[in-house]
Amino acid sequence: MLSLGRYAASSRWRWIAAAWTAGALFDACQTVAIMRLEGRTHPWAPLFLIELALWLPWALATPLVVQLALRYPIIRRASVGTVTLHLATFAIISTITECWYAWLQTIFNPWGNKRWPTFGETWSTSLVYQLLTFTIAYTLILTVTYLVDAKDRITKQVTEAARLNEELTRAQLEALRRQLEPHFMYNTLNTIAGLVRDRRNDAAVNMVVGLSEFLRRASEDSHRAQVTLAEEVDYLQRYVDIQKLRFGERLVVNMELPNELLGAKVPNLLLQPLVENAIKHGICKRVSGGGIRIVGEDRQGMLRLTVSNDGPFTQEDLAATGTGVGLRNLRARLRILHGERSGLTLKPAGEDGVEVVVTLPLQVS
Repeated sequence: MLSLGRYAASSRWRWIAAAWTAGALFDACQTVAIMRLEGRTHPWAPLFLIELALWLPWALATPLVVQLALRYPIIRRASVGTVTLHLATFAIISTITECWYAWLQTIFNPWGNKRWPTFGETWSTSLVYQLLTFTIAYTLILTVTYLVDAKDRITKQVTEAARLNEELTRAQLEALRRQLEPHFMYNTLNTIAGLVRDRRNDAAVNMVVGLSEFLRRASEDSHRAQVTLAEEVDYLQRYVDIQKLRFGERLVVNMELPNELLGAKVPNLLLQPLVENAIKHGICKRVSGGGIRIVGEDRQGMLRLTVSNDGPFTQEDLAATGTGVGLRNLRARLRILHGERSGLTLKPAGEDGVEVVVTLPLQVS
């Protein structure tokens, strides 16, 4: 198997061979056509083949010209030395080509002249006629080289920018996730401490076990910025199970998520902070507890997730929830992942309740 470097070199040689073959064929056909227009009727094959062979030195020298063009560019602040180097290279290749061409003519006399051509006459005469053509050929090699090099540099810049942007996004999401973890741990440990103070030791132990399992599952996917909605619901259910140890029948959670949406991609730990806020600012303040409703909908290619509770909420709670760590963190992650195509709104629902609506592009895993 060819290595990457050998494959690139082989591909480059194929392109050079193809380009020079096409140019040589055009030049040979044109020369034969001129021969016919001049009324010469001798066999055209020798002339055709010699005109093809004329460009062999240029084809062989093209990689050298490409290397010189890249190492000593003449399009950006070219020095006298650089220009001199290219002129010398051009002169050497032209001289070798003319020697090769003159030698072929003295051997085969492809024009069918009555007087057999000599090397000196053929060399000097053809050099005058071919000088402009050779200048165009050298300039064309430089032009193509700089165009391809510019394209490669732009491609590398775009690729590098995309890679750096991806790394920045990953770093930002990781920082936000680590900001959320202590916040969640702080609230959960406070709940466990409350259960211990109330001497509800069995509930406290069960909550510790549930917390351990929840953190284990969350840590397994900590490197993933997004998970499926089904996985997120599984995480949420473990959190709800922990909270039910504390609230018992006072906490009722209803999930209305269609099966066709469970494969949708959502930010990791999306629903848990929303349910946590609903419990903290709503359910905790009601002796009889309350209910939390989670609804998922497909709105014309947008995933709409609504988390609502039946209160009671005050304007102070509404303001505190909107600027808290959980929602602020979630807004930042949505903005990083989806930009302006995503949104998070917090508003009153019914007489006492509050709902949070998250919208993001529907992307099925």
